[in-house]
Amino acid sequence: MTDLPASPTEFLTPDECAEVDKALLTSRDRFSVRVAIYALRSLKQVAQQSNQAIADLDPQQIADWVANDPGLQQGMDSNFKPFFTQLTISAIKPLERSAADARVAIEDLTVPQVVAWFEKEAKLRLENGV
Repeated sequence: MTDLPASPTEFLTPDECAEVDKALLTSRDRFSVRVAIYALRSLKQVAQQSNQAIADLDPQQIADWVANDPGLQQGMDSNFKPFFTQLTISAIKPLERSAADARVAIEDLTVPQVVAWFEKEAKLRLENGV
Protein backbone atom coordinates (compact mmCIF):
# COMPACT_ATOMS: atom_id res chain seq x y z
CA MET A 1 0.00 0.00 0.00
CA THR A 2 1.08 3.54 -0.70
CA ASP A 3 1.77 5.60 2.41
CA LEU A 4 0.50 8.99 1.29
CA PRO A 5 -2.28 10.24 -0.97
CA ALA A 6 -1.37 11.38 -4.47
CA SER A 7 -1.94 15.03 -3.58
CA PRO A 8 -2.47 17.07 -0.40
CA THR A 9 -6.16 17.56 -1.21
CA GLU A 10 -6.80 13.79 -1.20
CA PHE A 11 -7.28 12.21 2.19
CA LEU A 12 -6.81 8.54 1.25
CA THR A 13 -4.54 6.70 -1.12
CA PRO A 14 -6.09 4.82 -4.06
CA ASP A 15 -5.30 1.53 -2.27
CA GLU A 16 -7.03 2.72 0.91
CA CYS A 17 -10.07 3.83 -1.11
CA ALA A 18 -10.22 0.42 -2.79
CA GLU A 19 -10.01 -1.33 0.58
CA VAL A 20 -12.92 0.73 1.92
CA ASP A 21 -14.97 0.40 -1.26
CA LYS A 22 -14.84 -3.40 -1.23
CA ALA A 23 -16.09 -3.53 2.37
CA LEU A 24 -19.68 -4.52 3.06
CA LEU A 25 -20.67 -1.23 4.66
CA THR A 26 -23.31 1.46 4.34
CA SER A 27 -22.31 4.86 2.95
CA ARG A 28 -22.33 6.26 6.49
CA ASP A 29 -20.02 3.51 7.75
CA ARG A 30 -17.70 3.95 4.75
CA PHE A 31 -17.43 7.63 5.61
CA SER A 32 -16.57 6.72 9.21
CA VAL A 33 -13.92 4.26 8.02
CA ARG A 34 -12.39 6.87 5.72
CA VAL A 35 -12.25 9.37 8.58
CA ALA A 36 -10.69 6.75 10.87
CA ILE A 37 -8.03 5.82 8.31
CA TYR A 38 -7.05 9.43 7.67
CA ALA A 39 -7.15 10.14 11.41
CA LEU A 40 -4.89 7.15 12.04
CA ARG A 41 -2.33 8.48 9.57
CA SER A 42 -2.61 11.95 11.12
CA LEU A 43 -2.35 10.65 14.68
CA LYS A 44 0.73 8.63 13.76
CA GLN A 45 2.36 11.83 12.49
CA VAL A 46 1.39 13.79 15.62
CA ALA A 47 2.69 10.99 17.85
CA GLN A 48 5.93 10.72 15.91
CA GLN A 49 6.54 14.48 16.01
CA SER A 50 5.90 14.60 19.76
CA ASN A 51 7.69 11.31 20.55
CA GLN A 52 4.57 9.96 22.25
CA ALA A 53 2.18 7.09 21.82
CA ILE A 54 -1.13 7.95 20.21
CA ALA A 55 -2.90 7.04 23.46
CA ASP A 56 -0.88 9.76 25.24
CA LEU A 57 -1.76 12.59 22.85
CA ASP A 58 -3.97 15.36 24.14
CA PRO A 59 -6.62 17.21 22.11
CA GLN A 60 -4.54 20.41 21.94
CA GLN A 61 -1.63 18.58 20.29
CA ILE A 62 -4.03 17.21 17.69
CA ALA A 63 -5.61 20.63 17.13
CA ASP A 64 -2.17 22.21 16.69
CA TRP A 65 -1.18 19.56 14.17
CA VAL A 66 -4.40 20.02 12.17
CA ALA A 67 -3.89 23.79 12.20
CA ASN A 68 -0.39 23.36 10.77
CA ASP A 69 -0.92 20.40 8.41
CA PRO A 70 0.13 21.61 4.94
CA GLY A 71 -2.46 19.33 3.33
CA LEU A 72 -5.23 21.19 5.13
CA GLN A 73 -3.98 24.69 4.37
CA GLN A 74 -5.12 25.03 0.77
CA GLY A 75 -8.71 25.90 0.02
CA MET A 76 -10.04 25.21 3.50
CA ASP A 77 -12.13 27.83 5.27
CA SER A 78 -11.61 28.73 8.92
CA ASN A 79 -14.53 26.53 10.05
CA PHE A 80 -13.05 23.39 8.54
CA LYS A 81 -10.04 23.05 10.83
CA PRO A 82 -11.99 22.90 14.12
CA PHE A 83 -14.46 20.52 12.47
CA PHE A 84 -11.64 18.31 11.19
CA THR A 85 -9.90 18.44 14.57
CA GLN A 86 -13.09 17.09 16.19
CA LEU A 87 -13.36 14.35 13.56
CA THR A 88 -9.78 13.30 14.22
CA ILE A 89 -10.23 13.30 18.00
CA SER A 90 -13.52 11.40 17.66
CA ALA A 91 -11.80 8.74 15.58
CA ILE A 92 -9.56 7.78 18.49
CA LYS A 93 -12.25 5.70 20.24
CA PRO A 94 -13.02 3.42 17.26
CA LEU A 95 -9.30 3.17 16.55
CA GLU A 96 -8.67 2.11 20.17
CA ARG A 97 -11.41 -0.51 19.86
CA SER A 98 -10.07 -1.67 16.52
CA ALA A 99 -6.57 -1.98 17.98
CA ALA A 100 -7.87 -3.91 21.00
CA ASP A 101 -9.81 -6.23 18.69
CA ALA A 102 -6.68 -6.82 16.59
CA ARG A 103 -4.54 -7.06 19.75
CA VAL A 104 -2.08 -4.43 18.54
CA ALA A 105 -1.14 -0.89 19.53
CA ILE A 106 -3.01 1.83 17.65
CA GLU A 107 0.26 2.76 15.93
CA ASP A 108 0.45 -0.76 14.49
CA LEU A 109 -3.06 -0.88 13.06
CA THR A 110 -3.34 -1.58 9.37
CA VAL A 111 -6.04 -0.33 7.01
CA PRO A 112 -7.47 -3.84 6.57
CA GLN A 113 -7.73 -4.19 10.38
CA VAL A 114 -9.60 -0.89 10.67
CA VAL A 115 -11.96 -1.84 7.85
CA ALA A 116 -12.53 -5.30 9.35
CA TRP A 117 -13.41 -3.80 12.74
CA PHE A 118 -15.97 -1.44 11.17
CA GLU A 119 -17.46 -4.35 9.20
CA LYS A 120 -17.69 -6.42 12.39
CA GLU A 121 -19.40 -3.57 14.25
CA ALA A 122 -21.85 -2.99 11.38
CA LYS A 123 -22.72 -6.69 11.35
CA LEU A 124 -23.33 -6.65 15.11
CA ARG A 125 -25.62 -3.63 14.75
CA LEU A 126 -27.60 -5.43 12.06
CA GLU A 127 -27.90 -8.58 14.16
CA ASN A 128 -29.07 -6.56 17.15
CA GLY A 129 -31.49 -4.46 15.11
CA VAL A 130 -29.76 -1.20 15.98
